[in-house]
Amino acid sequence: MRSWTTLLILSLSITFAMGSYAQGQERESILATGQEAVVQPTYHYEYIPDFTYDQVNQRVDQMNTEMPFELNETIFAFINYFTVRNREYSKMNLSRKEIYFPLFEEALRRHEMPDEIKYLAIIESGLNPTAKSRVGAMGLWQFMPATGRVYDLHVTQDIDDRMDPELATEAACRYLKSLHRMFGDWELALAAYNCGPGNVRKAIRRSGGKKSFWEIYQWLPRETRGYIPQFQAIMYVFNYPDEHNLILEDGTFPVAHEKVKFDGEVDLVQLAEISGACLDELEFLNPSIQNRKIPANQTSYALRVPKAKAEFIANNKHWMLDSINIQQERLLAQEITEEPASQQKAPEKIIYKVRRGDALGKIANLYGVSITDLKAWNGLYSSTINIGQNLTIYQKTDTFSQNLAAQAPAKQDATFVSSSPKTYVVKPGDSLWLIAKKLNGVSIDQIKKLNKLSNNNIKPGQKLIIG
Repeated sequence: MRSWTTLLILSLSITFAMGSYAQGQERESILATGQEAVVQPTYHYEYIPDFTYDQVNQRVDQMNTEMPFELNETIFAFINYFTVRNREYSKMNLSRKEIYFPLFEEALRRHEMPDEIKYLAIIESGLNPTAKSRVGAMGLWQFMPATGRVYDLHVTQDIDDRMDPELATEAACRYLKSLHRMFGDWELALAAYNCGPGNVRKAIRRSGGKKSFWEIYQWLPRETRGYIPQFQAIMYVFNYPDEHNLILEDGTFPVAHEKVKFDGEVDLVQLAEISGACLDELEFLNPSIQNRKIPANQTSYALRVPKAKAEFIANNKHWMLDSINIQQERLLAQEITEEPASQQKAPEKIIYKVRRGDALGKIANLYGVSITDLKAWNGLYSSTINIGQNLTIYQKTDTFSQNLAAQAPAKQDATFVSSSPKTYVVKPGDSLWLIAKKLNGVSIDQIKKLNKLSNNNIKPGQKLIIG
């Protein structure tokens, strides 16, 4: 009876809408004057099929799953959420499944795990390999840095393995298997994946030793109580999308690709220009690359390239690397080439002792330099300075003289050493090792000593003294 009522209301709504649209068209022709017309808005309504608890329960009974699935009011509420209230989220994930589900399914088969576990990535990340949580978990399977390291997912400023779909999926399978061995139940393993095995053990103790999710439900953290019901609701939605009119007009499909290993640093922008590959596809296929560059110390990284370009790149990667290196060397030479002697004025090296009330901005203004340069010269990563701290400042002679006359800093606070330093501006993807390699006769230790660096961390835009 409820379905017939819904259809009647829907039919009347459509009839009214069509009549209103026709009247609007008529008014438009009547009110049109000269170049102006009153345009009526057009509305698009999406049909959302009605359903009952019993209908959903019958469909659940027909599902062939390796994991237990018994419908209850909590799961039914989440089914309603994903099929009525947040249909766009369900459609988004349905559109991405062809990209990542084949990878998940292959890994789960290899590890002899239930196929349904693939739906967990939807709850974790919405099938987004670059998803980041508010607490710093990353990737399709939302690994924290510490847990990731346990399962060989390493993080550097250039490569974050947690965002590599293959490596992260392998790590997730290993971690979930270890949790299943710990609790002997897949639902408890999933719960432990969300809140940690310690919280699940605590819930088991408080329940009096119960060993299933729904038996320890009330003793679990609030977030975890909704975790398994969401997982099962998504499992249902992906088995019955048509019954809820979750039909996609255009799906998203994986980019056919192959892997190519390079024996040196690779800049994705330059590789795309040289090979004719699409940069967007290179970035999509390699989401773990952070700065569009594979550093020289990551020679084991296998770059995924579009299949249409894979053979060409694999057969010509050596001259491509040479071409990329030549471009980088030209840029480096351009950076460190000194101005003609007639135009160049030797800068002064100033050692400034920080006094009470000083700030980087005040000191930079005093000597006519930028705060960015002041930080770079002194290896500072914040604007914090301390009384008595010595700061190195490089300044052109004429600028210094003008500021000296205007500001008159105390003589005992500064020592001037005549020098003509060569500088290099750090580019994205640079490292001290790479810079030292391209500068004959300059070592990493020398660069660090010249720039008073306490570690190897450098940032794009930072100026380094190289001689």
